[in-house]
Amino acid sequence: MSEAVLQISDANYSQEVLGQPGFLLLDVWAAWCGPCRLIAPVISWAAATYGDRLRVGKADCDANPQLVESLGVKGLPTLVLFKDGTELSRHEGVLTNTQLSAFLDAHL
Repeated sequence: MSEAVLQISDANYSQEVLGQPGFLLLDVWAAWCGPCRLIAPVISWAAATYGDRLRVGKADCDANPQLVESLGVKGLPTLVLFKDGTELSRHEGVLTNTQLSAFLDAHL
C-alpha cells in the first residue's frame, strides 16, 4: 500500500475526513474480501496519480464498526468520495484504473 494512503478509523474519522478541506476518497474494505484485495492496487494508483488533488484513505470495516454504520456501508468494497467533509458520491464494487479515473474526474 502506498504511504500516501491514510489509515482511517473510528477514532480519526471526524478529524481526517469530516474536518478536512478538499477531496478525499475513502475505501471501506475487509481483509477477508476478495474484491477488496483486487481493488487495493487501484486505490494506491489513485493516491499516486491524483497527488495533491485528492487525499486517499482506507478503513477496515471489521475494525471500525461506528464508521461503517455512520456511512451506511452495505457491501464491500465501498468507495466514498468526500469534498470538504461532505459525501459527493459513492461506488460499491471493484473498479479498474480507467473506471476509477472516470468516477473521480466527474467530480474533481
